[in-house]
Amino acid sequence: MRGVMRENLTEALVGLVVVALALWFAIFAWQRTGGGSHGAAVRVTALFPNATGVSVGTDVRIAGLKVGTVAAQRLDPKTWQAEVILALDPSTRVPADSTAVITSEGLLGGTYIQLVPGADQAPLKNGDTIVDTQGSLDLMSLIGQFINKTGAGDDKSGAPAGGGASGMMETAPASGK
Repeated sequence: MRGVMRENLTEALVGLVVVALALWFAIFAWQRTGGGSHGAAVRVTALFPNATGVSVGTDVRIAGLKVGTVAAQRLDPKTWQAEVILALDPSTRVPADSTAVITSEGLLGGTYIQLVPGADQAPLKNGDTIVDTQGSLDLMSLIGQFINKTGAGDDKSGAPAGGGASGMMETAPASGK
């Protein structure tokens, strides 16, 4: 009888740990995806030409410190730009003429939106739009351009820099006297 009680107690404790971990994960996911964003947050819109790497829950930072998150995003059918809704901490009074830049923490780091504060005394209010933005860079295109050496040394004829039509250096045969 004692063996059965001890076995049931162990199973109950393991089950309790599993349920606690599942609950923690659900709360973490809810907050990370913007579901748990602060109700009193200042919601502003930023229009980006390219919002690659940004999703709901992406950090919004000033000087490397988190001041908000991305609450929503959609494609503006009139301008064909990415319309990103930022939920900012109301205690951080971000100047109205601030700039928003999509950047990354490094070559392998995550993407976030960096706010560069302007000089305006008036802060951003609910419903304001940040139009001075810089979208994300397509890193793969930049690497491809570097590897293929496109765009830097091409002449006006369209032939690649460095020689003939194949793009390889042409050499004269060595004279063998």
